[in-house]
Amino acid sequence: MMSGGGYTNIANQNVSGFVPAVSGPDYTAVKVTDSNLHTFPPSEVKGKIAGVFKPPSDADDTFSKQDNGNSAYTQQSGWMHKFTVDAYKLYFDVDTSDVLERIRESLLPFKSSFMEMTANNPDLYGPFWICTTLIFVAASIGTFLTYLAHKFQNKEWDYDINLVTWSAGLFYGYVASVPLGLYIILKYFSAPLGLVQLWCLYGYSFFIFIPALCLSVVPVEIFRWVIVGVAGFVSACFVSLNLRTHISSAGRRWFLIVVAIFLLQLGLAAILKFYLFTVTV
Repeated sequence: MMSGGGYTNIANQNVSGFVPAVSGPDYTAVKVTDSNLHTFPPSEVKGKIAGVFKPPSDADDTFSKQDNGNSAYTQQSGWMHKFTVDAYKLYFDVDTSDVLERIRESLLPFKSSFMEMTANNPDLYGPFWICTTLIFVAASIGTFLTYLAHKFQNKEWDYDINLVTWSAGLFYGYVASVPLGLYIILKYFSAPLGLVQLWCLYGYSFFIFIPALCLSVVPVEIFRWVIVGVAGFVSACFVSLNLRTHISSAGRRWFLIVVAIFLLQLGLAAILKFYLFTVTV
């Protein structure tokens, strides 16, 4: 072993370079016991650490989620989230059996169990396709009736595209604005209901008008009045009776609100009768 300048060369080890020599009378060996050592991961689980490390449940794990290359996956917070598609995906995740069961409930208005059925999982899938189907059925039936009326009288017939735009404005506008207005009114009277649940209720209340429009091809005016009257009555009862128990907590004016809902739905049926169920030549 050679030394020089305070350094020593370790010849019997495969270590390159020089290390400081430890020698002299002041050298003291320190013995560290195992009880003072800390092992990682700790043998005993304390706090929120269990087995494999996981972030605490109350921590913000926004950046721990994998993006998978899709920016839409990133979660947004605040009121801006309401204007994203992800905010409404939940309301379109519904089975066909659920939609059919809710349609069946809309045809049995006196059961008044629709609000309880959709309390935990209201959907917008059924209302959207019911309104869309109703728009094209109304435009098609109205066009067909007008064509037959002109054909029987040997008059020239032209297709009226306004039937589609008018039907879309009526049904989409009604099912979007009326529940929104009702939501604001109930909020004022401290009897709040979910806005999506109200949209769901009004959307399914339109289903009865689809078979009613199909039956309006029968060229008997009394029969058409009966059809539109029954459809309007069923739809109005379905909406008002399902909302009655929830609106009754709004105070003494709850009865007036229910009557207004019932008459507004009948008014929709009257508009359909005079514009779609009546053929003008």
